[in-house]
Amino acid sequence: MSREIGERIRRARKGASLSQAGLAEAVGVTQATVSAWESGGHGPSNEHFEAIARACARSPGWLAFGDREAGSARREEISAMKRDARTIAFQGVPGAYSHLACRIAFPDLEPMACRTFEDAFAAVEEGRADLAMIPIENSLGGRVADIHHLLPDSSLYIVDEHFQPVQHHLLAVPGAKLEGLKSVLSHEQALAQCRGLIRELKLDAVIRADTAGAAAEIAEHGAPDQAAIASELAAEIYGLTSLRTRIEDRLGNTTRMVVMSRIREEPDPKDGNAITSLVFQVRSVPAALYKALGGFATNGVNITRLESYISEAMSGIAQFYIDIEGHPSDKAVDHAFNELHFYSTKMKILGVYKAHPFRSEA
Repeated sequence: MSREIGERIRRARKGASLSQAGLAEAVGVTQATVSAWESGGHGPSNEHFEAIARACARSPGWLAFGDREAGSARREEISAMKRDARTIAFQGVPGAYSHLACRIAFPDLEPMACRTFEDAFAAVEEGRADLAMIPIENSLGGRVADIHHLLPDSSLYIVDEHFQPVQHHLLAVPGAKLEGLKSVLSHEQALAQCRGLIRELKLDAVIRADTAGAAAEIAEHGAPDQAAIASELAAEIYGLTSLRTRIEDRLGNTTRMVVMSRIREEPDPKDGNAITSLVFQVRSVPAALYKALGGFATNGVNITRLESYISEAMSGIAQFYIDIEGHPSDKAVDHAFNELHFYSTKMKILGVYKAHPFRSEA
């Protein structure tokens, strides 16, 4: 039994991106003691179980008994969290595409509009919201600015993902006609994605901070010669008419969003395909990135996304965001992480969650 407990401690430690020395410091023991626990030499005391669980964001029951006894209790805890959830935060004003994603993915939750992404993260961290719907990348526009800088320093976990189709509508006040329009307001990316229509109607494109805000503005002004490019939800909220639907130049525009929570939730490895998201920083040695990623190739682990970004807090040092197919408890992923650990100075798992069905459909 001690050997099984040791294996779970090792898995929990790696899942929390802790070295043996780091866990020893967090728990208040020596590295040799942690090594003995993981090798099955002896098991930790009840007090140390609690300390290990806190340090690794795991339950003491899981460390002691594994999925067999603790799994059902953990699933019930997660189910209770989802049942008790009442609010989901998003960045933007009502009618934004993130708001629409909240309505589709979590129809029973109350959406909470937040001015900035930082505000949305803070709403969950401070307990004013239970979850947050955060856009991370768009199929046409690429990654969403600032998100990769917020994720590593946040205390939140990615617990789910959602792929939101972006279907633009040309909105105007009731009674407005296409032939009477002179200008169109929207976010810069939305305007760029609808150049064909704007050119066809010979409209002046006016940049606004977001699509739903543009819809709110034309509703307030009530001018029949102004239009906005926004979602169908924005039309519903602000009492506007959709003069034309699906106006984007290229169909298939999709935004990938992640769902953030204070509670770390991981799917059962046996429940199907999982995605693991993490950030890391490589050691300053030749070909460090190549060597760090080599473990994924040799162990057959598919990398679905890899991005670099510069952290101002780390004096301009490049860090990397990565999504992989697989669960940290998978043997192949575990071996790949061992190699990544060796060539990295910093590594943090942001979340492990079920792969969205959109991935298999795309």
